[in-house]
Amino acid sequence: MATKPLTMFARWFGRQRWAMRTAPMVYPLERFLRRISGGRKGILDLAGLPSVRITVAGRKTGIPRTTSLLYVPYRGNILVVGSNWGSRQHPVWSANLRAAPSATVWRAGEEFEVTVTELADDERARAWQAAVDFWPGYRMEAELSGGRRFRVFELVRK
Repeated sequence: MATKPLTMFARWFGRQRWAMRTAPMVYPLERFLRRISGGRKGILDLAGLPSVRITVAGRKTGIPRTTSLLYVPYRGNILVVGSNWGSRQHPVWSANLRAAPSATVWRAGEEFEVTVTELADDERARAWQAAVDFWPGYRMEAELSGGRRFRVFELVRK
């Protein structure tokens, strides 16, 4: 990962327990940045972190839902982790992704379709280790979650 000052700060910030309380402020800031940049930039982009926007149909309504997420490059694919800022509940996007065989991803100015696989067993363990190596804050978030097992998804470009 790059060693830009904002990226270094973001990696430090993401490992602070108190930082998890900033989630309610981050969501409106993300929406604002996306709106003024025409959807091109969000808070992760400004921090120099790899981000994707994932659009997937709501599992109950079928209405497309979009969320911005940090991603981990993994085997040439995209790995996303349902950490939900260390909350005890799974993020809604992960339930929607779990119910969908595919989704649309926007990354670095490009939109494309992906197949969705929720990883399990040994593959999940390998992916989890790769995620923690890439973003050490995941380990702290797992502790904060009260032992919730984060959902880990691999997104493969079609």
